[in-house]
Amino acid sequence: MASTVSMTTRTQRSIPSLLPSSSKPRTPASHQSFSSSSHSQFHGLNFSKPASASSAPVPYRSSFKTSIVAKVNKGQVPPNFTLKDQDGKAVSLAKYKGKPVVVYFYPADESPSCTKQACAFRDSYEKFKKAGAEVIGISGDDSSSHKSFAKKYRLPFTLLSDEGNKVRKEWGIPSDLFGALPGRQTYVLDKQGVVQLIYNNQFQPEKHIDETLKLLQSL
Repeated sequence: MASTVSMTTRTQRSIPSLLPSSSKPRTPASHQSFSSSSHSQFHGLNFSKPASASSAPVPYRSSFKTSIVAKVNKGQVPPNFTLKDQDGKAVSLAKYKGKPVVVYFYPADESPSCTKQACAFRDSYEKFKKAGAEVIGISGDDSSSHKSFAKKYRLPFTLLSDEGNKVRKEWGIPSDLFGALPGRQTYVLDKQGVVQLIYNNQFQPEKHIDETLKLLQSL
Protein backbone atom coordinates (compact mmCIF):
# COMPACT_ATOMS: atom_id res chain seq x y z
CA MET A 1 0.00 0.00 0.00
CA ALA A 2 2.83 2.38 0.93
CA SER A 3 4.43 1.71 -2.47
CA THR A 4 1.20 2.60 -4.30
CA VAL A 5 0.83 5.93 -2.39
CA SER A 6 4.44 6.85 -3.11
CA MET A 7 3.98 6.21 -6.84
CA THR A 8 0.76 8.31 -6.94
CA THR A 9 2.50 11.18 -5.15
CA ARG A 10 5.42 11.13 -7.59
CA THR A 11 2.99 11.17 -10.54
CA GLN A 12 1.04 14.18 -9.18
CA ARG A 13 4.25 16.10 -8.60
CA SER A 14 5.40 15.49 -12.18
CA ILE A 15 2.17 16.74 -13.84
CA PRO A 16 2.86 20.52 -13.55
CA SER A 17 6.15 20.12 -15.39
CA LEU A 18 4.25 18.78 -18.42
CA LEU A 19 1.87 21.77 -18.65
CA PRO A 20 2.77 25.08 -20.40
CA SER A 21 3.80 27.93 -18.10
CA SER A 22 0.89 30.19 -17.14
CA SER A 23 3.14 33.23 -17.77
CA LYS A 24 3.33 32.37 -21.48
CA PRO A 25 -0.18 31.59 -22.70
CA ARG A 26 -0.40 30.08 -26.15
CA THR A 27 -2.21 32.14 -28.79
CA PRO A 28 -5.23 30.36 -30.28
CA ALA A 29 -4.84 29.46 -33.95
CA SER A 30 -7.79 31.66 -34.94
CA HIS A 31 -6.09 34.71 -33.40
CA GLN A 32 -2.87 33.95 -35.20
CA SER A 33 -4.74 33.78 -38.51
CA PHE A 34 -6.44 37.14 -37.92
CA SER A 35 -3.16 38.81 -37.00
CA SER A 36 -1.45 37.68 -40.17
CA SER A 37 -4.42 38.66 -42.33
CA SER A 38 -4.46 42.22 -40.98
CA HIS A 39 -1.16 42.87 -42.74
CA SER A 40 -2.64 41.80 -46.08
CA GLN A 41 -5.14 44.66 -46.20
CA PHE A 42 -4.15 47.19 -48.88
CA HIS A 43 -6.34 50.26 -49.13
CA GLY A 44 -9.61 48.44 -48.54
CA LEU A 45 -8.73 45.13 -50.18
CA ASN A 46 -8.43 42.16 -47.81
CA PHE A 47 -6.87 39.13 -49.42
CA SER A 48 -6.99 36.66 -46.48
CA LYS A 49 -9.64 37.92 -44.12
CA PRO A 50 -11.14 35.04 -42.08
CA ALA A 51 -14.90 34.68 -41.85
CA SER A 52 -14.81 35.28 -38.09
CA ALA A 53 -13.40 38.78 -38.67
CA SER A 54 -16.14 40.02 -41.00
CA SER A 55 -17.07 42.79 -38.57
CA ALA A 56 -13.52 44.13 -38.28
CA PRO A 57 -13.01 47.67 -39.68
CA VAL A 58 -11.29 47.86 -43.08
CA PRO A 59 -8.95 50.85 -43.44
CA TYR A 60 -9.59 53.46 -46.19
CA ARG A 61 -12.66 51.67 -47.61
CA SER A 62 -15.22 54.29 -46.58
CA SER A 63 -12.95 57.26 -47.39
CA PHE A 64 -12.26 55.88 -50.87
CA LYS A 65 -15.95 55.46 -51.67
CA THR A 66 -16.85 58.98 -50.61
CA SER A 67 -13.80 60.55 -52.26
CA ILE A 68 -14.93 59.76 -55.82
CA VAL A 69 -18.42 61.26 -55.57
CA ALA A 70 -18.41 64.88 -56.81
CA LYS A 71 -21.03 67.32 -55.55
CA VAL A 72 -20.59 69.72 -58.48
CA ASN A 73 -21.39 68.20 -61.86
CA LYS A 74 -21.43 69.37 -65.44
CA GLY A 75 -24.44 71.55 -66.19
CA GLN A 76 -24.68 72.85 -62.61
CA VAL A 77 -23.93 76.22 -61.07
CA PRO A 78 -21.42 75.56 -58.26
CA PRO A 79 -21.70 77.14 -54.80
CA ASN A 80 -20.37 80.68 -54.60
CA PHE A 81 -17.39 81.40 -52.36
CA THR A 82 -15.37 84.31 -51.03
CA LEU A 83 -11.70 83.66 -50.32
CA LYS A 84 -8.54 85.71 -49.87
CA ASP A 85 -6.12 85.99 -52.77
CA GLN A 86 -2.32 86.15 -52.64
CA ASP A 87 -2.52 89.82 -51.64
CA GLY A 88 -4.95 89.19 -48.80
CA LYS A 89 -7.92 90.68 -50.70
CA ALA A 90 -11.35 89.01 -50.58
CA VAL A 91 -12.42 87.59 -53.95
CA SER A 92 -15.85 86.12 -54.74
CA LEU A 93 -16.62 83.74 -57.57
CA ALA A 94 -19.77 85.76 -58.30
CA LYS A 95 -17.69 88.76 -59.44
CA TYR A 96 -16.61 86.80 -62.53
CA LYS A 97 -20.12 86.17 -63.79
CA GLY A 98 -20.41 87.37 -67.37
CA LYS A 99 -17.12 85.83 -68.50
CA PRO A 100 -15.76 82.28 -68.65
CA VAL A 101 -13.74 81.15 -65.65
CA VAL A 102 -11.27 78.31 -65.16
CA VAL A 103 -11.21 77.24 -61.52
CA TYR A 104 -8.58 74.67 -60.66
CA PHE A 105 -8.07 73.04 -57.28
CA TYR A 106 -4.57 71.79 -56.50
CA PRO A 107 -2.96 70.14 -53.43
CA ALA A 108 -0.23 72.58 -52.38
CA ASP A 109 2.15 75.36 -53.43
CA GLU A 110 5.67 74.35 -54.41
CA SER A 111 5.02 70.63 -54.90
CA PRO A 112 6.52 69.39 -58.19
CA SER A 113 3.20 68.53 -59.87
CA CYS A 114 1.48 71.70 -58.68
CA THR A 115 4.38 73.80 -59.94
CA LYS A 116 4.20 72.15 -63.37
CA GLN A 117 0.47 72.81 -63.52
CA ALA A 118 0.79 76.46 -62.46
CA CYS A 119 3.56 77.09 -64.97
CA ALA A 120 1.49 75.45 -67.73
CA PHE A 121 -1.34 77.89 -67.00
CA ARG A 122 1.21 80.73 -66.91
CA ASP A 123 2.68 79.81 -70.29
CA SER A 124 -0.79 79.70 -71.88
CA TYR A 125 -2.24 82.60 -69.91
CA GLU A 126 -2.38 84.97 -72.89
CA LYS A 127 -4.43 82.39 -74.79
CA PHE A 128 -6.85 82.19 -71.87
CA LYS A 129 -7.11 85.99 -71.82
CA LYS A 130 -7.69 86.05 -75.57
CA ALA A 131 -10.58 83.63 -75.04
CA GLY A 132 -11.96 86.11 -72.50
CA ALA A 133 -11.44 83.76 -69.56
CA GLU A 134 -10.07 84.23 -66.06
CA VAL A 135 -7.92 81.61 -64.32
CA ILE A 136 -8.22 80.94 -60.58
CA GLY A 137 -6.10 78.47 -58.62
CA ILE A 138 -7.29 77.26 -55.20
CA SER A 139 -5.48 75.33 -52.47
CA GLY A 140 -5.42 75.17 -48.68
CA ASP A 141 -2.23 77.26 -48.45
CA ASP A 142 -2.46 80.70 -46.84
CA SER A 143 -2.12 84.01 -48.67
CA SER A 144 1.57 84.50 -47.85
CA SER A 145 2.39 81.09 -49.30
CA HIS A 146 0.45 81.94 -52.45
CA LYS A 147 2.22 85.27 -52.75
CA SER A 148 5.64 83.63 -52.53
CA PHE A 149 4.60 80.91 -54.99
CA ALA A 150 3.22 83.42 -57.52
CA LYS A 151 6.29 85.66 -57.26
CA LYS A 152 8.78 82.80 -57.62
CA TYR A 153 7.18 81.43 -60.80
CA ARG A 154 5.77 84.73 -62.16
CA LEU A 155 2.18 83.54 -62.06
CA PRO A 156 -0.09 86.22 -63.57
CA PHE A 157 -3.40 84.81 -62.36
CA THR A 158 -5.29 84.70 -59.05
CA LEU A 159 -4.49 82.19 -56.32
CA LEU A 160 -7.07 81.81 -53.55
CA SER A 161 -6.57 80.47 -50.04
CA ASP A 162 -9.07 77.82 -48.99
CA GLU A 163 -7.79 77.31 -45.44
CA GLY A 164 -9.65 74.46 -43.79
CA ASN A 165 -10.65 73.20 -47.28
CA LYS A 166 -14.19 74.47 -46.85
CA VAL A 167 -14.77 75.22 -50.54
CA ARG A 168 -13.07 71.99 -51.57
CA LYS A 169 -15.56 70.08 -49.42
CA GLU A 170 -18.54 72.08 -50.69
CA TRP A 171 -17.61 71.38 -54.29
CA GLY A 172 -16.88 67.72 -53.50
CA ILE A 173 -13.35 67.61 -54.92
CA PRO A 174 -12.27 63.94 -54.95
CA SER A 175 -9.06 62.95 -53.20
CA ASP A 176 -6.30 61.19 -55.05
CA LEU A 177 -6.62 57.42 -55.58
CA PHE A 178 -5.33 56.45 -52.14
CA GLY A 179 -6.92 59.31 -50.22
CA ALA A 180 -3.51 60.52 -49.05
CA LEU A 181 -3.57 63.97 -50.71
CA PRO A 182 -6.16 66.59 -51.64
CA GLY A 183 -7.34 66.06 -55.19
CA ARG A 184 -6.44 68.02 -58.31
CA GLN A 185 -9.44 69.00 -60.41
CA THR A 186 -10.27 71.71 -62.96
CA TYR A 187 -13.66 73.27 -63.73
CA VAL A 188 -14.56 75.43 -66.72
CA LEU A 189 -17.53 77.74 -66.13
CA ASP A 190 -19.29 79.60 -68.96
CA LYS A 191 -20.48 83.21 -68.84
CA GLN A 192 -23.59 82.21 -66.87
CA GLY A 193 -21.50 80.42 -64.26
CA VAL A 194 -22.57 76.94 -65.43
CA VAL A 195 -19.97 74.14 -65.38
CA GLN A 196 -19.17 73.02 -68.93
CA LEU A 197 -16.13 70.83 -68.23
CA ILE A 198 -14.71 68.93 -65.27
CA TYR A 199 -11.22 67.55 -65.66
CA ASN A 200 -9.53 65.39 -63.03
CA ASN A 201 -5.80 65.67 -63.63
CA GLN A 202 -4.23 64.09 -60.57
CA PHE A 203 -1.32 62.42 -62.36
CA GLN A 204 -0.81 64.59 -65.48
CA PRO A 205 -1.34 68.11 -64.13
CA GLU A 206 -0.27 70.08 -67.22
CA LYS A 207 -1.84 67.89 -69.93
CA HIS A 208 -5.38 69.30 -69.73
CA ILE A 209 -4.50 72.87 -70.77
CA ASP A 210 -5.13 72.35 -74.50
CA GLU A 211 -8.49 70.65 -73.91
CA THR A 212 -9.54 73.47 -71.60
CA LEU A 213 -8.57 76.10 -74.17
CA LYS A 214 -10.46 74.34 -76.97
CA LEU A 215 -13.64 74.40 -74.91
CA LEU A 216 -13.20 78.07 -73.98
CA GLN A 217 -12.72 79.04 -77.61
CA SER A 218 -16.02 77.36 -78.47
CA LEU A 219 -18.06 79.16 -75.79
